[in-house]
Amino acid sequence: MGVVRYETCTSLTAMFFEQAAAGAQRPFLWSKRNKLWSALTWAEVANQVNLVARGLRALGVAEGDRVLLVSENRPEWLIADLAIMAAGAITVPAYTTNTVADHLHLLNNSGAMLAIVSTRGLADRVIGAALSADHPPGLIAIEPLGLTQHPGLELRQWDDLQTLGSAHEDDVAARVAATKRGDTACIIYTSGTGGAPKGVMLSHGSIICNCKGAHDLLQTIGLDNEVFLSFLPLSHSYEHTAGQFFPISIGAQIYYAEGIEQLGAAMVEAQPTIMTAVPRLYEMMRARILSAVERTGGHKAKLFHRAVRLGSKRYEAPHSLSLLDRLQDPLLGLLVRRKIAARFGGRLKALVSGGAPLNYEVGLFFTALGVRILQGYGQTESAPVISCNPPARVKLHTVGPPVSDVEVRIAADGEILVRGELVMLGYWRDAEATRQAVRDGWLHTGDIGRLDEDGFIQITDRKRDIIVNSGGDNISPQRVEGLLSLQPEIAQAMVYGDRRPHLVALLVPDADHAAAWASAQGKPGALDGLLSDLGFRRHIAEAVDRVNRSLSPIEKVRRFLLTAEPFTVTNEMSTPTLKIRRHVIIERYGKALAELYEDRRG
Repeated sequence: MGVVRYETCTSLTAMFFEQAAAGAQRPFLWSKRNKLWSALTWAEVANQVNLVARGLRALGVAEGDRVLLVSENRPEWLIADLAIMAAGAITVPAYTTNTVADHLHLLNNSGAMLAIVSTRGLADRVIGAALSADHPPGLIAIEPLGLTQHPGLELRQWDDLQTLGSAHEDDVAARVAATKRGDTACIIYTSGTGGAPKGVMLSHGSIICNCKGAHDLLQTIGLDNEVFLSFLPLSHSYEHTAGQFFPISIGAQIYYAEGIEQLGAAMVEAQPTIMTAVPRLYEMMRARILSAVERTGGHKAKLFHRAVRLGSKRYEAPHSLSLLDRLQDPLLGLLVRRKIAARFGGRLKALVSGGAPLNYEVGLFFTALGVRILQGYGQTESAPVISCNPPARVKLHTVGPPVSDVEVRIAADGEILVRGELVMLGYWRDAEATRQAVRDGWLHTGDIGRLDEDGFIQITDRKRDIIVNSGGDNISPQRVEGLLSLQPEIAQAMVYGDRRPHLVALLVPDADHAAAWASAQGKPGALDGLLSDLGFRRHIAEAVDRVNRSLSPIEKVRRFLLTAEPFTVTNEMSTPTLKIRRHVIIERYGKALAELYEDRRG
């Protein structure tokens, strides 16, 4: 198999069927059942896409109809997505973490006529929303739900849909051939970090443009028989493009991880060559590696830290390497870096980071350990990839230059503007928001940044997230939060201070570190009980002081509030891609944070 011809590719479905014809009996989609991995071939997937597409047509799905897709990452997600488009309809991906209210918003806003859902747990929330929807959709269940019918809803099984498709005459190939690059492929809803989610209409061409950009960027490291491990939500544009359609475009295999808890084992078993993830995951990996090293201690810990120091020096000041450094480096590669590589399966060519800013120290940590990490940048409205660091020239403090066929310029107020086929068609049923976001063909990203002398983009902050203190100074909260969360004592952080004289912070202590501290002090280790302990608060304050020493006066955190409640998807304080939902946290803790300005004990 080879790479598709991006320039002449007419649609995502045409791209898939072209690759399926070339791959035929080669393994394509891998999933784990009863502790064993099994694969569907390209031909088997193509056959199922055909059957499901015809089944959807038999149910009355027509060109332009919307179909909600609610499932964890699995082969059926990709099959359903392609089948919806092959039927002429538009996929509306939804997060598995959505509440009934979230699903209701998507159903009413998109007007979806059908909902495909994988399991009973997910179906219950979709059914709850569907029964209250303006136009209740039909429901197709991938797994048996233990329900025959539900009053007010028409329920069907995935297998029955394929059986229906096998008996329905419909020319899927002709419809695929008639699909154009400018047609809407999907409506992906934003994660709601700043309010109600908006439906972003992405064309086939937008995503194909992204795939070409990724190919042109990565071809220097060799793209041949690649293996991807998919674990970020496919309902997010990042994984939807980088973890699904880009692998299709280069004829790669895709393994579906069972969940983030099993990710470590999945990496060893699948041996991926390319992985995409968000910064929060890399932060967690770094913390776990460092924790394991500290537990090991002794000579091995000294070797590890020497490898990190020397690797950091090699990146930041290569000309300063001494003869001893140059002699030790290969040895440390064998003793330390090879073991780290094994944690990722041993064949990894690159980690790609996107979805949020990657802290420089985290990127440097992995680079020092011989793990190539490429920070990129994008957003749902650009399908999503705008830029990425090239493998041959990584600048960790940047998000790289624009990928091929993408124009970037900086507006007078510092906002990053983007133009090209990757830009969305608009927000679904929101003409005014579309006019605000796309003007004269330029997408106004809402991000502030600059282009360096090599055309690499440096992001400084989100326009709407910038804190303006009472003195009129602009402060980047993400920078301060990133430094705080790198401390071993602190798991998560959010800073606060708009129109205030200084910053304060809401901190979630690291539970494992807190337990170890309590044990050393001979105290009970429950985090809830430690929050009011003066000794523990002083311990956390020392971590804040360490960060403050590296910050400018206006960035320093003067007081803090502790909480044992982590920012999670379940409590809606985090998005499924682990970005904090600032407005939700402020709604919950804003009053207590405001009181810190009056409470001299904070």
